[in-house]
Amino acid sequence: MYGRAQGPAYRIETPRLVLRCWDPRDAPGLKAAIDASLAHLLPWMPWARDEPQSVESKLELLRQFRGRFDLGKDFVYGLFDRQEREVLGGSGLHPRIETPGRPGVERGVREIGYWIAAAHVGQGFATEAAAALARIGFELEHLERIEIHCEEENQRSAAIARRLGFHEDGLLRQRVLRPDGRLVAKRVFSMLAAEYDASPCSESACVAFDGLGRRTLDLPVPRAERRRSAFR
Repeated sequence: MYGRAQGPAYRIETPRLVLRCWDPRDAPGLKAAIDASLAHLLPWMPWARDEPQSVESKLELLRQFRGRFDLGKDFVYGLFDRQEREVLGGSGLHPRIETPGRPGVERGVREIGYWIAAAHVGQGFATEAAAALARIGFELEHLERIEIHCEEENQRSAAIARRLGFHEDGLLRQRVLRPDGRLVAKRVFSMLAAEYDASPCSESACVAFDGLGRRTLDLPVPRAERRRSAFR
């Protein structure tokens, strides 16, 4: 359908962002971004409850991310400005969804996750990153379905999924444990491969590179008279 290009994409460039596989040398920048964003992240990111951590802990975490990326087990990306001077957040295409009746992790399904550092919230970076990952997922990875999950109360995250044309499948009750001990509902959105072409994600401009730095996919906006960009 989309040619013979195959993933994973080690580096993705969008109009304002670089999404790339984490490098252990990014540990100080990741720590700085998280430390400055703890109050912003704590309500929504379970891993933030273990912060702050040392730069050595971050180094080990990024080694694990890189190892799992190279082995094709999970695809966690850092979000950077185009000059790669600052960590703006993180994202990923996570193969952690099970399909009913098909035990184990389903290879044709991924979940997009994202977080943005507090200083950069409200600028559309999460939407831009998620749109690019959806395009990579369907056109490079040839996925069957992509999902976005968020807590019921996380209106910012839900708005991103809706803006990009994801279908709201519903609520899964008592699925997320909050820091105060409450179990709250998780909202699930999905997009099928057959729905992708009509979505704003298909109009996100991005370039993908493989592990050798070779350009594997060059995806400019396909129509001059297009809808407004999804992240504007």
